[in-house]
Order: sequence, then C-alpha cells, then structure tokens
Amino acid sequence: MIVSLVSSDGKLYQVDEAVARRSGVIYTVLEDIGNQKPIPLLNVPSHVLKQVIEYCEYHRTDPLPQDAEWSGPARAELVRRKAVVSDWDKKFIDCDQTLLFEIIQAASYLDIKPLLDLGCKTVANMMTGKSVEDIRALFHIENDFTPEEETAMQVERSEFESLYNIMIKSMAGGVNAPVTSLPIPGKARRRLRAPHY
Repeated sequence: MIVSLVSSDGKLYQVDEAVARRSGVIYTVLEDIGNQKPIPLLNVPSHVLKQVIEYCEYHRTDPLPQDAEWSGPARAELVRRKAVVSDWDKKFIDCDQTLLFEIIQAASYLDIKPLLDLGCKTVANMMTGKSVEDIRALFHIENDFTPEEETAMQVERSEFESLYNIMIKSMAGGVNAPVTSLPIPGKARRRLRAPHY
C-alpha cells in the first residue's frame, strides 16, 4: 500500500507503507485513522523529508519498536545497530550542519528514534575533545557571559577539576580513604554539603 505524505511546503511524496511506518507518528496515524488521505507533516520541509524518506527506505527491514514482535533477536539486532554506525549511515549523515540539525528535528517530530540517535551521536562526536570556545565556534554560538561571569566559571571549573583529581588519587590509594578528610576547594566544598530539608 502507498502512503501520501505532504511536506510543510506542500510537496507530495508517495512512499511504501513499510517505509512510512518507520516513523512512530505516521505509524500511529495509520493505526488510528487509516490511509484515506495524505498525511500533512507541518514541521518537515520537503528537502528534509526527502532525506528522511531515503533513510527510512534504506532501513525499511529493520525491527520497529512499535511491533509486537520487537523482542529477543529483533531487539538484540536493534541494540547492535545502535552501537555500531554503518558505513551507509555515516555517509548519509555526513551533511552540512544546517541540514544535520533539520534532520534531527524531523526525526524527533516524526518519532524516528534510530535516526534521532544517529543525528545526536554525530553531534556528540563533533564536540568530543573540543574546548568550550571550539564548540562555540563550531556551532556559531555567541558567548553571552560577561567577563566577570566567565572568570567565575573558570575558577569554579578549576576547583571541580581539583576535586576530581583528588578523588581519583584517593581511589587509587585505596577504597578506605575517607573522602571527608580530603582537602576540598572552597566553593566545591560548599556544594558537597548535604541539603537541608
């Protein structure tokens, strides 16, 4: 059976039902009201919907979380696929940053968890090992902190790094070393106090 999808800019896409059901939202619409008329996707423009359909077409035989049979071997296969990004998925998601974020938004809106996971994993990998300044530059994020706030955060970050290093050294010296006897920097010490209720 063919399902008709309409993008936010009015383009009509005819897709196989097995492909359309990759989306949890479309799956629910088809279960609830059937396939009598085109399904409007108000938050997905055509250039993004085209990409999403391509992804769903490629993964049309993957197990669906919505399926009753999604257990045992099917679940194990889905977990394996989530852990390892295939070459096809790497090539698919290797796009400009604007399109990447549009795909992530569409995957969230359409409830396509594997595509959402792929997009988020890609963004996380882009940030790995980068400083705050590098991440701001990468994603064109304006620094809206005042110089005073920036200095205070650097001091606080330094205190927490010191605390972390002290705790790691303590654990390396043995589990019995009491954390309360460790020299903890000022602000970090205040944050470690038990809350009063």
